[in-house]
Amino acid sequence: MASNSNISELQQNAKERLRIISGHLQKPANREQLCVSANECKAEAADRSLEKNRTIPKRRQETLKWNGWGYNDSKFMFNKKGQAEFTGKRYRLSGMVLPALREWFEKTFGASLEHKTPARSALNPSEVPPPILNEGFVQDLKGTAIPFSHEAEDRIFRAHGHCLHEVFALREGKFERVPDLVVWPNCHKEVEKIVELACKHNICVMPFGGGTSVSNAVECPSDEKRTILSLDTSQMNRILWIDEKNLTAHVEAGIVGQDLERLLNESGYCTGHEPDSMEFSTLGGWVATRASGMKKNIYGNIEDLVVHIRMVTPRGVIEKSCQGPRMSTGPDIYHFIMGSEGTLGVVTEVTIKIRPIPEYQKYGSVVFPNFDQGVACLREVAKQRCAPASIRLMDNEQFQFGHALKPQVSSIFTSFLDGLKKFYITKFKGFDPNQLCVATLLFEGDREKVLQHEKQVYDIAAKFGGLAAGEDNGQRGYMLTFVIAYLRDLGMDYYVIGESFETSVPWDRVLDLCSNVKERIIRECKEKGVQFPPLSTCRVTQTYDAGACVYFYFAFNYRGLGDPIHVYDQIEHAAREEILANGGSLSHHHGVGKLRKHWLQETISDVGLGMLRSVKEYVDPNNIFGNRNLL
Repeated sequence: MASNSNISELQQNAKERLRIISGHLQKPANREQLCVSANECKAEAADRSLEKNRTIPKRRQETLKWNGWGYNDSKFMFNKKGQAEFTGKRYRLSGMVLPALREWFEKTFGASLEHKTPARSALNPSEVPPPILNEGFVQDLKGTAIPFSHEAEDRIFRAHGHCLHEVFALREGKFERVPDLVVWPNCHKEVEKIVELACKHNICVMPFGGGTSVSNAVECPSDEKRTILSLDTSQMNRILWIDEKNLTAHVEAGIVGQDLERLLNESGYCTGHEPDSMEFSTLGGWVATRASGMKKNIYGNIEDLVVHIRMVTPRGVIEKSCQGPRMSTGPDIYHFIMGSEGTLGVVTEVTIKIRPIPEYQKYGSVVFPNFDQGVACLREVAKQRCAPASIRLMDNEQFQFGHALKPQVSSIFTSFLDGLKKFYITKFKGFDPNQLCVATLLFEGDREKVLQHEKQVYDIAAKFGGLAAGEDNGQRGYMLTFVIAYLRDLGMDYYVIGESFETSVPWDRVLDLCSNVKERIIRECKEKGVQFPPLSTCRVTQTYDAGACVYFYFAFNYRGLGDPIHVYDQIEHAAREEILANGGSLSHHHGVGKLRKHWLQETISDVGLGMLRSVKEYVDPNNIFGNRNLL
């Protein structure tokens, strides 16, 4: 890494600045004085018992599936009676029977419980390609005392994200290029040491956060001949300080979303950033992919939350000299980092905005006669800038899907009320069950303002034929966000494969884009020999002044297909082409990775792509960070 002749002067300046601001940093409860170090790694001296309170252990296999989504103890399954249920104890849906799911599943996909394609139950280490080790690097790494491993299980867990083809291959025990080593730094300084050694020995470094990527971002390049090092940031999971006057927190980048919120909550704060993957995705991953969350209407997207970033690159450390809320100092260097997807370096620490935990939270839902009127309502809400923390509109297919996930009711009275609501909406109000759609709502803030806000939104909804559908539906829709990813594993057990993808689009193109993309998926499935009608559905998930984010889900029964993943890839490619042709973006928040980089030049222009390449060539001339995302 490049040295700096003025390093000691810079460190002294940094120490002085930290001394000045330490007066208003929150002191840990068990310490009289707050000590802030400008350049020392305190990880070894830190109380590592904190690790017990972290969601993701160092050995992920102790908690997470090796060939599917989420926790080992949580999954959808059909029990001995043929009823669907969700196992485990971690979610509100856990332990519940879902009486309508089997009928929906069989009817929608033409699937049968008689035709099963189970995944491999265990990883066979002998089938994992042996590591390619640079012995000089390994010896130098041993000298740092930073933990590392080349065990097969550790390597496989960091060889993939959650794209369909990645998980499908794991279920069949097919492994191509995987990381050769996994290393677990404990702090920023240890990352600097690792990158310095990687430069010395020409090692390929691939940062790894939560592993939730759906863009092939953590997939190893198949023709990479160098030692590939997976730099796992999971042990960098501390909140270093909370500044209560400026409402900011300085946090290590490996912390996962649910741990970040829980620890901030203990001090009375939150970030409000809740991507669908927040259980497992990391702060550093959010920065690297320009992430967005469910409650961005109040709290903003990640680019709105970031105040300061620290990143280690082969050229040295990138960070600004102060933590001011805004600067006019040329192009913002942080916007080269946000969205860089691990191609320039490792994000190690981030200062983010925090807010006091909201006093009041209220869920809600609205049912509309059809999707067109639902979109028109969301457009008006955005125009009046009165969107609640979260507002999501499901089309009819997704509404039917959500209804199939409704748990068995425990009382006759509850069942009667559900029937009464259905009668009121479909018979009395005349809504067509095959056309209606539902928006789920979440309001947060001061109680009185929330109630006023709620009335304003429901009044707007009424102008577009919307009917209030209750808090329970809103809360259930919000809860389903965190379990829906488990359904793909169930589908693959019965010849059904599926995926989600997203885009952003101007308001005047939302309806056409939704309709055209869904129709294109159905048409492509038929032309590619898919024998059963596919599920093709969408929802509007985030709203802006000038447009919205649209999320698509599609899935199909692949029985009879010789190479289902190739067919799926062709269909998804066609769907993305349709999105771009209809004025949609390449991605709203999933990122580019390797999956979508084919379209990047078209998306940002020849000159724009040249600018990104120039930054890459200067910061990382030897391609140490060689995951080959974006470029």
